[in-house]
Amino acid sequence: MARPTRSSTNHRSRAAPDGRRREAAPVAACRPAVAGGSAAPALALVLLVVATYLPALRAGFIWDDDAYVTANATLRSFDGLRRIWLEPGAVPQHYPLTFTSLWLDYHLWGLHPLGYHLVNVLLHAANAILVWLVGRRLALPGAWFAAAVFAVHPVQVESVAWVTERKNVLSGALYLAAFLAYLRAADGARVAYGLALGLFVGALLAKTVTCTLPAMLLLVLWWKRERVDVTRLLPFFALGVASGLVTTWMETHHVGATGELWSLSLLERCLVAGRVLWFYAAKLVWPYPLAFIYARWHVDAAVWWQYLFPLAAAGVVAALYVVRRRFGSGPLVAVLCYAATLAPALGFINVYPMRYSFVADHFQYLAGLPLIALAAAAGATRLPRPRELGGAVVIALGILAWRQTLVYRDAETVWRDTLAKDPDSSMAHINLGLLLSDSGRGPEAIGHFREALRIDPQDGEAHDDLGNALAAQGKIDEAIAEYGTALGMKGDHALVHNNLGNALATRGRLADAAAHYREAIRERPRYAEPHSNLGNVLAATERLSEATAEYQAALRLDPDYTDAHANLATVLASQGDVDGAILHYQAALASRPHSAQIHFELATALAARARTAEAITHYREALRLRPDWPQALDGLAASHAAAGQWDAAVATAERALQVATATGDSDAAAAIRERLARYRARGVEP
Repeated sequence: MARPTRSSTNHRSRAAPDGRRREAAPVAACRPAVAGGSAAPALALVLLVVATYLPALRAGFIWDDDAYVTANATLRSFDGLRRIWLEPGAVPQHYPLTFTSLWLDYHLWGLHPLGYHLVNVLLHAANAILVWLVGRRLALPGAWFAAAVFAVHPVQVESVAWVTERKNVLSGALYLAAFLAYLRAADGARVAYGLALGLFVGALLAKTVTCTLPAMLLLVLWWKRERVDVTRLLPFFALGVASGLVTTWMETHHVGATGELWSLSLLERCLVAGRVLWFYAAKLVWPYPLAFIYARWHVDAAVWWQYLFPLAAAGVVAALYVVRRRFGSGPLVAVLCYAATLAPALGFINVYPMRYSFVADHFQYLAGLPLIALAAAAGATRLPRPRELGGAVVIALGILAWRQTLVYRDAETVWRDTLAKDPDSSMAHINLGLLLSDSGRGPEAIGHFREALRIDPQDGEAHDDLGNALAAQGKIDEAIAEYGTALGMKGDHALVHNNLGNALATRGRLADAAAHYREAIRERPRYAEPHSNLGNVLAATERLSEATAEYQAALRLDPDYTDAHANLATVLASQGDVDGAILHYQAALASRPHSAQIHFELATALAARARTAEAITHYREALRLRPDWPQALDGLAASHAAAGQWDAAVATAERALQVATATGDSDAAAAIRERLARYRARGVEP
């Protein structure tokens, strides 16, 4: 397509977004002065965001924040940062820029959630400012009001108050900045074009849903100019398509978006897409009720009324096209931009969340903007006293968003709120059950797992989770029965085989346990845990070289696997490779620094290598974490003796003897008593 000239005489008369006839102009010509009076409106948006999302700053981590942050070993080291960028399977989704930001957070705040939430809130505030700046550059009436609605609309809470959705607010910032830069580039600023392309790459590296940016730019520039130099957008389209294809492959082959739940025909996907479009539009107009998990509706191409959603959506587009000369092309472009931005979440591409729902609030973080801008422009030009009415709308939305933010206080609140709105949400029952089980409330957890199975008796993972909860309560035989039921269901059985192996090992059925661990490995070759568990069984049967091989296999798959490091260290020490054991104990401590057992084992290995000062340090740390541990006291006393610190050796051994005697450990007491006598005589420990 030919590149349009920049002469102002070349533009035809056309309608503005509010429907009034205006003379079209270059983007720059439409732009109000940016320098003057920018600070106060921008500061107002920041204050609005902070006030609305203040409860998020007191919130904790929820749901898959563990995979993204709290249990994500790649955040702990520089090697982890390398893996974030170079190993696509190292993190839950290959969004390296997002995980780099979380890596930086970890090194700034550790695992204190305040810092993570603060960054999310500030990024959202920056996005609100960028929305306003984009609106000003496009000369949209009510641009600040649109930014304010974007800032405080309750559907945005999920993206801001949930740490995992850093990918939304970070990619959103880069997306909007790229949009703004390209608008400058469209007016001839050459540096701005390169900046826009670079920012777009950053947005894709933060979350590939931003691949829709070139479609948005195409539509907006067509609206402003009715002619667009498509060749300048080709690099953007190429990058967007390439990143979308990579993410589609990752969702299917790494994240797990494959199987019966994703096996929809093209017709069924069209039915889903039509309903999704109306769902999100309705939530913008009436944001109640909002839920963390919405029910996954049943798609049936034989049900006539399900065709109404896509037909109505197509009808709206057709009607807006027909009336565009009377009311302007703004409404048509807004609706098309809304649909284009939602495209990755319309159901045509398999993404993992489709397993439990076709919709989620965070999917429309950016997609709602075109409709918000359309409503803001209409309100600013058509309503009486738009400032007063707009202010009332912003305040009302802000109050609703503040209340919704309270739901994200912690994981238990999230799941209980979900169940209050949908008591038949098996996903909520399962996740609440997992949370309760992890916090030691096993009987209540079992109740939720059973309720999930009442709702969906064919949910193999719920049977597996119930089995885990029963095993934690010592009901091993019942757990084994649940695992057996789970194996009879469709789905990925690798986890079930691994858990069944654990239960059988608890019963002493080591050969049967090993068989299930091997089956788990066969079904999922890159699953590290069954390798480590198989190593435990082999070590228990004195097959130490085979056990070593399994632990090493586990560590090749997951270099930060703490248990594999610790167990391999124990096997190496038993084979006389104390130096190798020390290295693996140290690696285990890097990811589990508060393990008294690992500190104790490392101290023992260090003492065997006469690294006495280091041994004393780790014995003391073990005792800080687990006070009055007789074995650690005994080891510490021996290390003091090896260092010639006889008074400390005697005092520590006396305490060890006192504790061992009080706990009825007569064998340990006898051994300690013998060593204590040597220390008192200033003897040397053999």
